[in-house]
Amino acid sequence: MAISPLLFLSFFFFSFLPFLPFYSTSASASALHKTYIVFVQHDAKPSVFPTHKHWYDSSLRSLSSTIQTTSHSETSRILHTYETVFHGFSAKLSPLEADQLQKVSGIVGVIPEQVRELQTTRSPQFLGLKTTDSAGLLKESDFGSDLVIGVIDTGIWPERQSFNDRDLGPVPAKWKGECVGGKDFPASSCNRKLIGARFFCGGYEATNGKMNETLEYRSPRDSDGHGTHTASIAAGRYVFPASTLGYARGVAAGMAPKARLAAYKVCWNAGCYDSDILAAFDAAVADGADVVSLSVGGVVVPYYLDTIAIAAFGASDHGVFVSASAGNGGPGGLTVTNIAPWVTTVGAGTMDRDFPANVKLGNGKLIPGVSVYGGPGLAPGRLYPLIYAGSVGGDGYSSSLCLEGSLDPSFVKGKIVLCDRGINSRATKGEVVRKAGGIGMILANGVFDGEGLVADCHVLPATSVGASEGDEIRKYITVASKSKSPPTATIIFRGTRLGVRPAPVVASFSARGPNPESPEILKPDVIAPGLNILAAWPDRVGPSGIPSDKRRTEFNILSGTSMACPHVSGLAALLKAAHLDWSPAAIRSALMTTAYTEDNRGETMLDEATGNTSTVMDFGAGHVHPQKAMDPGLIYDLTSYDYIDFLCNSNYTVTNIQMITRKMADCSKARKAGHVGNLNYPSMSAVFQQYGKHKFSTHFIRTVTNVGDPNSAYQVTVKPPTGTLVTVQPEKLVFRRLGQKLNFLVRVEAMAVKLSPGSTSIKSGSIVWADGKHTVTSPIVVTLQQPL
Repeated sequence: MAISPLLFLSFFFFSFLPFLPFYSTSASASALHKTYIVFVQHDAKPSVFPTHKHWYDSSLRSLSSTIQTTSHSETSRILHTYETVFHGFSAKLSPLEADQLQKVSGIVGVIPEQVRELQTTRSPQFLGLKTTDSAGLLKESDFGSDLVIGVIDTGIWPERQSFNDRDLGPVPAKWKGECVGGKDFPASSCNRKLIGARFFCGGYEATNGKMNETLEYRSPRDSDGHGTHTASIAAGRYVFPASTLGYARGVAAGMAPKARLAAYKVCWNAGCYDSDILAAFDAAVADGADVVSLSVGGVVVPYYLDTIAIAAFGASDHGVFVSASAGNGGPGGLTVTNIAPWVTTVGAGTMDRDFPANVKLGNGKLIPGVSVYGGPGLAPGRLYPLIYAGSVGGDGYSSSLCLEGSLDPSFVKGKIVLCDRGINSRATKGEVVRKAGGIGMILANGVFDGEGLVADCHVLPATSVGASEGDEIRKYITVASKSKSPPTATIIFRGTRLGVRPAPVVASFSARGPNPESPEILKPDVIAPGLNILAAWPDRVGPSGIPSDKRRTEFNILSGTSMACPHVSGLAALLKAAHLDWSPAAIRSALMTTAYTEDNRGETMLDEATGNTSTVMDFGAGHVHPQKAMDPGLIYDLTSYDYIDFLCNSNYTVTNIQMITRKMADCSKARKAGHVGNLNYPSMSAVFQQYGKHKFSTHFIRTVTNVGDPNSAYQVTVKPPTGTLVTVQPEKLVFRRLGQKLNFLVRVEAMAVKLSPGSTSIKSGSIVWADGKHTVTSPIVVTLQQPL
């Protein structure tokens, strides 16, 4: 998910009996029509209809004949039909109609659409993927050749060199997709690299009306930049030289340089709509994608109301790996999104590269900052007048944030302006300062943002500083303004710095656990590079992303879990290419159990927001380590039926489960045999409510599959969470062949701790299986909650 979020809204529907009493008595009632998604029991289609589409059309015509309204034509109400990851369709309905549909035979459920947002490279080298290696993940997977990554996003700019098809073989024979032409995007835009491109705007236009084609393309072409960026992170070709405004010079490459790409455009100027996202998933799986990359998210709701979770289950059920961004809601807890256990949820970390742009104050103090500004700099050795935007202009709050029209040019002209972060985009604040005559900008984090810094392509000399540094600059301005030496400053741009320590660090914005819906499933699963990532960029969008920016660059530097997600999508393609028989769960297991939690100093990774040691709630299993993931030794595998048992033990109803899985569940056996935590997940999380008890206990049953050496023996090492007792039986697993499965039992005991009402204690440890060659690590978390 990229750091500049798009918002969206929409909803869904289906009808089936011609005589249902639907009423709409006024134009005001028709204005309440929304888009709804309708879940249909696939085998309930009457035999008189040759296809499900005929059935849906007939039902809609029957419904239309009972509605006394002219606000929606028959053809405008049905938006998409779904056949692969989901059975049903979407259309515009009134709330009354949606409610009536819930009662119709053959309808499993009707849900309104969610608002979704985008979650906005030295990274291959940082991850240990080197083209010069004679062996390793790139070599073993043939750089991902013939694997297809479907990127569901804002589209793609196909002419970029990151998407050239030089030396690639023919399009894989299994591919069934299309290159759908449209505005400024002829069908010939695809090649042997970009093998498919589609766009979906039915949901978007159902809510917003016909798109303005002078501002965006009715085609797969990207008018935003986010989709081009994420696609090239996942599978961009090697391009040299590459840089953004002179920063991050070197070779640009995606994770799987020879993997094929298919672009599915679902995000538009007004956001990304669930009906369109679901249609993209349906198409990607039917087309033959092996991996789906989704840097989009929204609020957390139960899985049966979450269209992304439902679509991702359908994809996983077809053997397609789904990687999704964890969200940019950090550093607060309970902010992680895309938390279904069949989705690999990716948070963001830093790399060992940054772009220092320090503030030098008139008192000689040097304040660290970061920036990607490539225009004319400030005069060397000169200090400029410095003001705080909140102390000038009319409304102190608006001016402090440097909102449009809030700054008085008579106060700002010729000065460096300190602006607070929030409301409008970081680059837009610089544009506001520039239009008011300011010569530079310092952007200060708020308390919630902490000390995490994001480098932006500003339109004037500007830099970003942490919350404490912002306080220090404000204090300096206040004190100096009362002295004989007015406040002054300059910004010193240092270019690109490599070998930064410590790294990686958990990015401040990266969303954190616990998992709001299923606390027994640790989320995020892993973190990957997501801060200041260099990747391809469209030709008609300035690097700052604001309309007045006329600069053009082939690459841009962005930050967000949106950038972390396609790293894992590309790695999943490499792993799938190296192990064609691995399931999506096996790939996730390999990434999780080989992840690392120590930085390049040999210490536990830090949290960028606070500078303190990070936890499993920040990084999940840890930072991905691709080379080790290729040969994990053991994997924790899962099938669709295991997820159904998980949903049963989560107390979902049979109807709820059918909405997610398209399958009728018999929960009696699952509920007798286990609990939510017994899903065969690579991490373990025990949650205890302290209702007057002093001692708590639970158990986990896990099954591991040998994918390492045929004859191998693994010994367990337990590092229990503080204040707990953890035992594992047996303590040794002896394998005689590849593919052999063995079980083990984990018992957890914890003592009550003193907590205030409503508070929580979270402690973590690990269970490690090792055979002398492989190390298979699972985090184990114990949470004690004190009820209110």
